[in-house]
Amino acid sequence: MRIGVDAKRAVRNNTGLGNYSRLVMESLATELPGMELVAYTPDMRANPRLDPLLHLPNIEWRQPGPGEARFGKSAWRTFGITRCLAKDGVELYHGLSNELPLNISSAGIPSVVTIHDVIWRRLPYCYKAADRIIYDYKYGRSARQATRVVAVSERTKADVAEFYGVDPDRIDVVYQGCDASFKAPHSPEEVEKAKSDYRISGRYIIQVGTIERRKNLDLTVRALAALPDDVSLVAIGRDNGWLDRVKEVAAAEGVAGRIKYLHNVPFSQIPLLNAGAAVAAYPSRYEGFGIPVIEAIESGIPVVAAKGSCLEEAGGPGALYVDPDSPREMAEALRFFLDHPDAADAAARAGRAYTARFDTAGMATRLAEIYTRAISQFKGCR
Repeated sequence: MRIGVDAKRAVRNNTGLGNYSRLVMESLATELPGMELVAYTPDMRANPRLDPLLHLPNIEWRQPGPGEARFGKSAWRTFGITRCLAKDGVELYHGLSNELPLNISSAGIPSVVTIHDVIWRRLPYCYKAADRIIYDYKYGRSARQATRVVAVSERTKADVAEFYGVDPDRIDVVYQGCDASFKAPHSPEEVEKAKSDYRISGRYIIQVGTIERRKNLDLTVRALAALPDDVSLVAIGRDNGWLDRVKEVAAAEGVAGRIKYLHNVPFSQIPLLNAGAAVAAYPSRYEGFGIPVIEAIESGIPVVAAKGSCLEEAGGPGALYVDPDSPREMAEALRFFLDHPDAADAAARAGRAYTARFDTAGMATRLAEIYTRAISQFKGCR
């Protein structure tokens, strides 16, 4: 089977969509060696996270050739790729990051699109009006045109069906795993060195994710004020315009000196900093899935997350879930794990038993089944 994939995010992004794209490509290429991937990207860039994929013999990298990007590389990704697919012998095209070429229906082959979330519909105040219009047009059109849609959670499946009118029978839920580095054992010495490198000591709560309104770091900061003074908070993620607000809250709560904000942390260090934490917080108001929850659980620590979207799907019965508007509930849940090490260990074990279902080999097999079904469905409609 020869599959075309949209690899732009795999090349350019080192968080969410980029992580997913690389994980899918690597799992398909390694777990199913008989599968060939043609990775379409407007350009190639130096990215250490991409290196493992560059050495896989069944991934062919495809950039615009001479005369193929007359109207620019972005236009090639949006329209020009479609004209390349038949020439490249591609049997099916998979848009890994919410979108397909706008003219994919003219390609003469089936298509699959992964939709990660429709958060701009649930929390419109977190997005610019122009962005919401663009997302609805591009992603909604892609979901409706695709032969089949992959949703990363049951919550996202329901949202795609509700907001874009896609028949639920055309939507397949495929959970993604996390990078293997979070499951790997780490020695106490490795963990302590990572903590020392970032000048972290004592008991700490960790929260990983972009610092933006939706991620709700404010709630964890407010909860910190109700916890013992020897407990600190380590927030890992780039600022997306909300850090000043968080710092204002921290100052007002009297906990500014107990918070460490870390930006541009190498991906390899996050599993170590997770492993050194007492508990992970992820009170995001809405997510398509919530990979940081799985990463924390696989790192062997308990999780406190927010109710209301899909985080219960990600964390399972081992985590605790709180109202995203209740600092009291957040503080009580964090304190429970901090004060009861045995319960924290039991929660971590229960979490790992639950997240075993998010297996990259299983993800690859499931996607291959969907590709086969889409090809058969497409032929049956012609």
